[in-house]
Amino acid sequence: MFEKIKNPILFQGNLNKKNYFEGWYFKQVSFDEKTSISFIPGVNLFSGDEHSFVQYIYMNLNERNEKTTKTGYIRYRLDEFSYQNEPFLVQIGQNIFTESFISVRLKDEQFMIQGKLGLGTFQSIKKPLLAPSIMGGFAYVPKMECYHGVISMNHRLQGSLTINNKDIEFTNGKGYIEKDWGTSFPKEYIWIHSNHFKDPSTSLFLSVAHIPFHVKTFKGFICNLIVNDKEYRFATYNNSKVSILDQTKDSVTIVFTNKEAELTVKGLITCSGELIAPENGSMNKAIKEGLSGEVTILLKDKKQNKVYQDTGNLIGIEIV
Repeated sequence: MFEKIKNPILFQGNLNKKNYFEGWYFKQVSFDEKTSISFIPGVNLFSGDEHSFVQYIYMNLNERNEKTTKTGYIRYRLDEFSYQNEPFLVQIGQNIFTESFISVRLKDEQFMIQGKLGLGTFQSIKKPLLAPSIMGGFAYVPKMECYHGVISMNHRLQGSLTINNKDIEFTNGKGYIEKDWGTSFPKEYIWIHSNHFKDPSTSLFLSVAHIPFHVKTFKGFICNLIVNDKEYRFATYNNSKVSILDQTKDSVTIVFTNKEAELTVKGLITCSGELIAPENGSMNKAIKEGLSGEVTILLKDKKQNKVYQDTGNLIGIEIV
């Protein structure tokens, strides 16, 4: 059990669960930053609609600097899903996802996507005993609505994909991996990720969400920022605080504080597509996600009396 908790990339559930989902999120950005594509392999175990799937969200910047975003949800039978833990591997149809490579062969009405990408060394988060995952001690709490894992904040890519007969090179591009599992996504949440800052070593992940907890609810939050190999963690479980200063359907400003630092994040959706998210165990909730948004960060390190500012693009962002 503990081995699974501290290694969220592993399949956390089993195929006998009811009203359950589990999905991995593999994001890839080409070196020229003109193409972003995320793959979301997963399983849905809602009674009467059990199936596996691979979703994709694709963003392309053309020669006129126009952004287009396309999404798709490709269903597979449940028996087309298989997995192993040592070494980790998930296979859905002809699509394979591991810690060292992904291999895809997807086709729907608008796209044919095929190819293989190598994944470089993962940039992991700190995981002490009392915080074995990004969820901290909540990782040990049973029957939460949604669990979250951050697997790699940043890693290099190798290889190419062919999308509608066009070869797109991803070598020396960047990747990111996370996952979710449980019964439903939160009814309200904010999610932002970027590892495309002016300082290429900087990476950011954050989530602020409405969390049901037994008979109560609370605003839970997690923010992990890596700057110059130093990790700043703001979370419900480490006595940090959060304030949402401004929020619209396309933008948000959030301030995180604790005794070590203060971080202001401003996120903007610039081009988005529709993904399908779980609700009460069923994949039927439409959400809007962007892969080409913009984010600015202002970090004040109280202990070192330093200020760090940066701007990121090609961010993953959802405001629900």
